[in-house]
Amino acid sequence: MATMKLKVGDKAPDFCLPDKDDKQVCLKDFGGRWVVLYFYPKDQTPGCTREACEFTERLSDFTGLDAAVLGVSADSTASHRKFAAKYKLAFELLSDPRHEVIGKYGAWQPKKIMGKELLGTVRSTFIVDPMGNIAYVWPTVNPWGHANEVRMKLAELTGQKPRQEQTISQTLPPPSII
Repeated sequence: MATMKLKVGDKAPDFCLPDKDDKQVCLKDFGGRWVVLYFYPKDQTPGCTREACEFTERLSDFTGLDAAVLGVSADSTASHRKFAAKYKLAFELLSDPRHEVIGKYGAWQPKKIMGKELLGTVRSTFIVDPMGNIAYVWPTVNPWGHANEVRMKLAELTGQKPRQEQTISQTLPPPSII
């Protein structure tokens, strides 16, 4: 299976994959809407869980920007069902056990795991515009805070102002002066 390197402006490769309920979900079904398409290595692992939960926490922000969120991994639909139920994930998780779509988007790559080089899914994210073109690419992703990063970029791309985020420093009382 060939791995592609997609860039901004490229036509997003179309696909149909089963969701957690074994229903086929196709990229073309979202024509006219923005799509956040993210690839992740494995259900129920710390980074993947963090990323999925952050996307769920921000789902109303993405919906407000007329965007759908789709997560893709090589896990089975049964694994996705358990993962979604355990963490109350509110967006589509798609199963690509043969790595066909993962490869088309360039996320199937050599990785070093415990000193061995193996092929695996590299955590990456694509924003697909309403015309079906790649609008932005994160070829590698740190899952902590990534959903907010994607939200901010999507707001910029759509020309909308994102709602203001409070940072932890804004919620803490000022330090005492001694």
